[in-house]
Amino acid sequence: MEKPNEAFVEDNDLEHAETFPGLDEKSTLELTTQEEEFLNKASPVEAFNGLEKSTLQLATEKIDPEDGSYSDLREKNKSQKRLAWYYAPVYLLFWVGLFFAVVHPLFNHLPTGVKLEEESDLPNTFIAQRAESLLLKLDLMGPKIAGDYVTEVLMVELLLEEIEKVRQSMRSDLYDLEVDVQRSSGAFLHWQMINMYQGIQNVVVKLSCKSSNSSSYLLVNSHYDSKPSSVGTGDSEVMIVAMLETLRLMAISEEIFLHPIVFLFNGAEEQPFHGSHSFISNHRWAANCKALINLDSAGAGGREILFQGGPNHPWLMRHYKKSSKHPFATTMAEEIFQADLIPSDTDFRIFRDFGPVPGLDLAGCYNGFVYHTKFDRFKVISRGSLQNTGDNVYGLVRSLSNAEEMYDTAAHSEGHSVFFDYLGLFFVYYTESTGIALNISFSLGAILLVSLSLWRMSKVTDRRLGTYARSFGMQFLLAILGVLLALAFPLLMSVFYDAGNRTMTYFSNSWLVIGLFVCPSSIGLVLPSTLYLTLRPSEKIPHSYRVQIVGHAHCVLMAVLCILLTAAGIRTAYLFMICVFFYVGALIINLASRLHDNGHLWSLVLAACQVLPYLYFTYLFHALLVITIPMTSRKGMTANPDLLISLECALGTILGLVFVAPLLNLFRRPKSMMCGLALVMFIFCMISVSDVGFPYRAKTNVMRLHFLEVHRKFYEYDGSLSLEDSGYYFDLQDRRLESPLLDRINLTGFTRVDEACKIHMKCGMPCFNHRWCDTVEDAHWLKRDVPVDLPGTPVLDLLNKTLLGNESDPRVYYEFSVSGPPRMSLFILPLNGVKMLKWSFLQGMLDNPSVYKPPYHIFIGYGSDNSPIRFNFELTKDDGNYNEPVFELGLSGHYMSHLSKRDAATQKFIEDLPDFAHPMEWPTSYQRFVF
Repeated sequence: MEKPNEAFVEDNDLEHAETFPGLDEKSTLELTTQEEEFLNKASPVEAFNGLEKSTLQLATEKIDPEDGSYSDLREKNKSQKRLAWYYAPVYLLFWVGLFFAVVHPLFNHLPTGVKLEEESDLPNTFIAQRAESLLLKLDLMGPKIAGDYVTEVLMVELLLEEIEKVRQSMRSDLYDLEVDVQRSSGAFLHWQMINMYQGIQNVVVKLSCKSSNSSSYLLVNSHYDSKPSSVGTGDSEVMIVAMLETLRLMAISEEIFLHPIVFLFNGAEEQPFHGSHSFISNHRWAANCKALINLDSAGAGGREILFQGGPNHPWLMRHYKKSSKHPFATTMAEEIFQADLIPSDTDFRIFRDFGPVPGLDLAGCYNGFVYHTKFDRFKVISRGSLQNTGDNVYGLVRSLSNAEEMYDTAAHSEGHSVFFDYLGLFFVYYTESTGIALNISFSLGAILLVSLSLWRMSKVTDRRLGTYARSFGMQFLLAILGVLLALAFPLLMSVFYDAGNRTMTYFSNSWLVIGLFVCPSSIGLVLPSTLYLTLRPSEKIPHSYRVQIVGHAHCVLMAVLCILLTAAGIRTAYLFMICVFFYVGALIINLASRLHDNGHLWSLVLAACQVLPYLYFTYLFHALLVITIPMTSRKGMTANPDLLISLECALGTILGLVFVAPLLNLFRRPKSMMCGLALVMFIFCMISVSDVGFPYRAKTNVMRLHFLEVHRKFYEYDGSLSLEDSGYYFDLQDRRLESPLLDRINLTGFTRVDEACKIHMKCGMPCFNHRWCDTVEDAHWLKRDVPVDLPGTPVLDLLNKTLLGNESDPRVYYEFSVSGPPRMSLFILPLNGVKMLKWSFLQGMLDNPSVYKPPYHIFIGYGSDNSPIRFNFELTKDDGNYNEPVFELGLSGHYMSHLSKRDAATQKFIEDLPDFAHPMEWPTSYQRFVF
C-alpha cells in the first residue's frame, strides 16, 4: 500500500505539498499499531483524515537547529501559502505609485525664487528676481550670432554696464575689480578640422580681495552667443545672469575669500569654442587659472546637472557636496558624455585639453526640445529654475574661492571620482580607488552570504547542500537568461519599430516608453525563473526557499557584473554595488532574525530594503530619459535612437526591479501577471502606432530641419565654369529623415548625394562643421530652378605662385587671400601624385597623416575683425609638372545671421513647411577651384 504522505504529495498540487515541508521521501513517520490497522482497512482518503491529528502532527514537528527543541511549525506553514493572485497587481501598482508619489515630485522640485523685497532679510542670498529682470533684457535683444552687431557691440556694452553697476555697489575697501575686453585670433585642431578664429571678443572680469596674495585664480565661464535660429535664453543667457548676480554678491559681501575669481563671459562658444580657446591660449590671466566652473545648457528651465568633474581632482567634488544646496549629479552621465553618445559638447573640453584646468562642468538639461530653436525664450524659464542654478553657482564660487587646494592643485590630483546625488536630497562622492574597494568588498561579501544562506537552508530542511547548490546553479543560469532577455526584448522593440519607420514614437509622449520598453524588459527579467518555478513542481525544496534562491542568483549575478565592470575601469559599476549592498542588508537581517526560515516573511524585509534603491534607480534613469529623449531628434540619421532609449529603459528596469519583480512568484498564477504586462505592452503599442505616436508637435516638440540654401559654382583649371546650380542641402538629423514631410510639401527631386561623393570633393557640398562633414555622404539635395540669391560671395585671390627647390626636388608655393562672411570653410584636396609639404595653418594636421587625411578642412570664424586672411601652401608633385592641375580648393561662405536676407523662393519654401518642422537654415555659397 502506498504511504499516505507520498500519495498526498503526488496527487495534490505543489502548493499544498509545500505547506508541509516535512513530508518528503526522506521523512519517516512513526506509526502506532492501531494506526497501521486503520490504514490497512481504510481508503487512502480516510487514512489521511484519520492521521491528520497524529501522524501529520509528528511530520510537522522539527528540531530547531539552534537549540535542539521541538517546535510546532503549523503557523509557519500557514505563512508559506502563496497569496491570492489578485494581490499581485496591487503589489506592482505600489511600486509604480512610489515613483509618481516620490521620485517625480522630487525630480521636478525647484526652490522658491527670492524676490527683491526679500533681499534685506536674506543677506548673501542669490536674488532670482534681479537675475530674471536682466534675463528679460537679454531675451529681447534677439539672436546673438558671433560677428553680428548685436553680439559684438550691443551685448558687450550691456555686459560692461552691468559690471559697472557691480563696481558702484562693491566694497571698494575690501575688493579690487579689473575688466578687460579681450580681442584675439588663433587656431586649434578640433576633431577633423582646423578651427581658426579672428577678432573674437570676450568680456573678462577679475575680482580679488585686497588682502589676498594668492596667484591661483578660480575661473567661472559661460557664453553669451547663440545659434542662428535661437535667442539663446536657456543656452546660455541663464548662466550669464547667474554669473553676474554671483559677481555682485561676492563684491558686496563682508566675507572675503582667498583666491581671485575670473568671470569669463565668452562670445563665441557656438562657433565652436572660439571664445574659450581664445582666453585659455592668449589671455594674461589664463596661466593663473587653477580651477574651473563651466556653465552651459542643453535645454531651458529646470535644474542643472553636474555631468563632468576633474579629471583626477576629487577635491572638487568635496566642495560641490559642501556648497550645493540643490545637488544633481551622476558619474553615469559623465561616462556617457565622454563616450560621445551625446550629440553635444562644451567649453570644458577646451579648458581641460589646452589649459589644462581641472573643474566642474554643469549644464541645464530640462526641456531639451527647445534647445537651439526659436522657442528657447524667456517664458520657458521659471524663477525657481533661476534660483536653483543661482544658489548652486554662488555656493560653488564661494567655496572654491576659499579652497586651500587651490594653492597647489597638482598636489591634490588623486584620480577620478565616483559621485551621485540621491533624489536631490544629498550628494555622495568618493575616490575611484575607494569605489574599487567598495565594489569588490560588497560583491565578495554577497557571494559569501548567499553561500551561508544556502547552507542554512540545507540544515533547516535536513537536505544535502548539493540539492540547494544545484537549484542555485539552475537559477543563476536563469538569472543570466533573464537579464539578457530584459535587454533583448526592448532592443528588439526598437529594431522592429525602426524597420516599420516608427522610431521616436515617444518623442512627444515620453510615457509611451513604459509600455514599449519597460514592460517587455520586466517580462524578460522574470520570465525564465517564473516559468521554471511553475513548470517544474516536482522539486522538493520549499517554495519560500525556491523564491529566495531566485533572489540569491540575481544577487550573485549583480556582484559578478560589478566586479567585471570595476575591472574594466567603469565607475558606473557603483550602480551594481548599490544593488548588492541593499540585498545583502536584507539578507543579513533575515538570517539574524530567523525570518530567513519563517515562511515568506523574509520577503517583507527584502521589499522594505528595496525601497531606497528602487527610488534611486528610477530617479536616475528618469533623469537620463528626460535628458536624452529630446536629443534623439539630433542624434543623426545613421543610428537608430530608439536603441539608446530602449537600453536606458532596460538598464533602469533591471537595476530597479531585479529583486522586486521575482517576488511576483509569491502570488498564485504568476504567469497571469506576465500576460497582464504583455497586454499593457500591446495596448501601448496600439497607441504608439496611432496619431499619438507621431513624434512631433508644433512649438513644443519640433522636428529640427537643418538645411542650407546653396548656390554652387565649379571652376576648372582654365578658369571656365563647368557647373552652376542652386538647391537645398539637407543635413537631416533624426532617424525619420524626410518621411514626415512627404505628404506636406513638394520634395520632387529630393535625392541622396552619395553618388556625387564619387566625383566631387566632400560630395560637392559646403558642409558646415565636422559633424556635417562626417555625415555628408548621407546628406540630401533638393535642386531648385531659381538660383539662390546670396547676401554676398566670398572672394578668393591667388596672390602668388612660385616654383621652388631644384630639378631633383621641385616644389611649388601658392599664396592666397580670402575674405567673406563671419563663417567660412576651406576644403583642400591634393590630386594624385601630389603631397602637401607645409602650409601657414597649424602643422598638426600635416604631421599626423594617419589621423588627418585629405580633403583637409579649415574652418574660419570672425568676430569683430573681418579683415582678409592670407594663407599659403607648399606642395610637391611626383613628376614635377606644375603646369597641370595640382590641387582642388573648395570655399564656402555661410551667411548664418538672421539679418541675412532670404530670397523669395526660400521664404516660400519655409512657409510651406508643416508647423511641427522647425527650419534651422541659412544661405551658403560654394565655389570649387582647381589650381
